[in-house]
Amino acid sequence: MDLYLIRYFLAVVEAGNFTRAAKNQNVTQPTLSAGIKKLEEQVGLSLFERTNKRVFLTDAGSNFLPHAKAVVHQINLAQQALKETGRRKLIRIGILITVAEELISQFIGNFALKHPDYEIEIVDGTERELNNRLDERMIDYALSLPRPGQEEDQILMEEGYSFAVQAGSKLAGKAMISPEELVHHNMVVRSRCEVLSETSKYFTSHNIRPRLAYRTRDDSRALAMVSAGIGGGLFPDSVIKTDPNQSRFDHFKLEGFDQHRSLALLRGEGLKSGESVFQEFEDEVRSFFRDMDENWVIF
Repeated sequence: MDLYLIRYFLAVVEAGNFTRAAKNQNVTQPTLSAGIKKLEEQVGLSLFERTNKRVFLTDAGSNFLPHAKAVVHQINLAQQALKETGRRKLIRIGILITVAEELISQFIGNFALKHPDYEIEIVDGTERELNNRLDERMIDYALSLPRPGQEEDQILMEEGYSFAVQAGSKLAGKAMISPEELVHHNMVVRSRCEVLSETSKYFTSHNIRPRLAYRTRDDSRALAMVSAGIGGGLFPDSVIKTDPNQSRFDHFKLEGFDQHRSLALLRGEGLKSGESVFQEFEDEVRSFFRDMDENWVIF
């Protein structure tokens, strides 16, 4: 059964007569009439009842109509898919604002180089902002903190926090210090730190109230101020270990401060495990984090 014959059939149904249908199909009326006759011969049944002014569907024609529409619809979808072949695939990624920028730039750079067929859009945000964008289908993935009930295969890594000070300070060179050693030390505070409240409670419980010297939402700027000697600050291990200016500061663990955070690959609404159209991206993310520093606890 030729596709053009099905299109002729649908054109007659839509137009209500052969003359307008032929005009809409850019063929002569005899050509269209011959096509309909050929289609009826192929199916072995009359599809139309003809009068002087209009044509009407027979029972066979009424039964054939939804199938004819479905065939043409699927053909249109197939043609559209072929037209899109070779186009770059758009993937929208949300990044938690406190994830190390060097880590992200390395991953995104490597992925873009290996997969030039992807068009990448990136947006930064807080945990709440990224969750909202995922729910509203504004992004496809988010590298962020896990949600409650997170699937285990989406957890990428777990990391702790370290305290950084300017290189060469009196605290430099230690692996761990007690909170009392920070009594007279100025603080640089990351205002978007996930454990900001826990950090404050930690110092308060030890009757320590370090002087606040600088407060910022920008982790890189906070670490730059630490390197400049403005004060010390608490940072995720990944931020410290991937910073390109590591020679300008030292870092150590705080005694009794055991806070950790997990980083997960969150899928957008409608993207399910094993059904993702971006499986290459998911595989690359997991591979990248598996190859990270062996001192981190990687899942």
